[in-house]
Amino acid sequence: MKTIAISIGDLSGVGLEIALSAHAEVSKLCKPIYCINAALLSQGAKLLNVTVPKDFTLSEVSGVFDIKPAEVNAASGKYAYDSFMRAIELCEKKQADALVTMPIHKEAWMLAGLSYKGHTDLLRKHFDKEAIMMLGCPQMFVALFSEHIPLKDVAASIKYKKLKEFFLDLHNSIKEEKIAVLGLNPHAGDNGVLGHEELIITKAIKSANKKVGFEQFIGPVVPDIAFTPHFRQNYHYFVAMYHDQGLAPLKALYFDESVNISLNLPLIRTSVDHGTAFDIAYQGKAKTLSYLNAIKSALKLEASL
Repeated sequence: MKTIAISIGDLSGVGLEIALSAHAEVSKLCKPIYCINAALLSQGAKLLNVTVPKDFTLSEVSGVFDIKPAEVNAASGKYAYDSFMRAIELCEKKQADALVTMPIHKEAWMLAGLSYKGHTDLLRKHFDKEAIMMLGCPQMFVALFSEHIPLKDVAASIKYKKLKEFFLDLHNSIKEEKIAVLGLNPHAGDNGVLGHEELIITKAIKSANKKVGFEQFIGPVVPDIAFTPHFRQNYHYFVAMYHDQGLAPLKALYFDESVNISLNLPLIRTSVDHGTAFDIAYQGKAKTLSYLNAIKSALKLEASL
């Protein structure tokens, strides 16, 4: 049975509740190691009014503070970071086969003085690799060319060399499936009438396809038809030029079951595809499906190595 390191996420949110409530089922799939110390675990379990399972294995992460449900604060932000770094360490030392992350709160990281925009950004800088953020479920996966940047900066970020390298890195993780690439502009630019970014996208697609040896990347596809049932029946993988272009339709269709997968890294990392859900934190209402799917995805990826 494989071992998976679980970074506990922001303790003001739903991560700990999900870890505790799904533990019995997760333990049938793998050996989870939770990156949290006994004191904070006990405090969180008391707030949830639940008993900690006897086989809840910990990798102690130092730090003690008062958990404040549904409150953005520096202490929980710093601890989420420390938990994540411990989980990475377990993988690097071969004490865990994969890493699954609970949600963090980006503002809490900022308050803690951390410059990273999220898990993927930290992984990219830690490993000095161009990590790719891909989200979805078996019915549909969306890889993001640009992630957490202002919308006004997206067009300027679309550069031929960078986009071609993105496609080739994605090919290294998805070897055979065809991948639909969305245009940036309405109507995919209408041959330059509504924008010229599609000319760059087309050039990068052609060059990447020549390099991989077959027509893997298809597009640029008109964004407003890409996620229709008729189009999706032919594609399971998509590339979106910006965050909400890909994630709005994905979450509308598969919100509860989707996962976040980091590609092009020397370790396997998956995550829940939802936030800290402060509106339901410590109320016993958090759903576990995305977390369970993240565990299963990590195990599937590990088995494919």
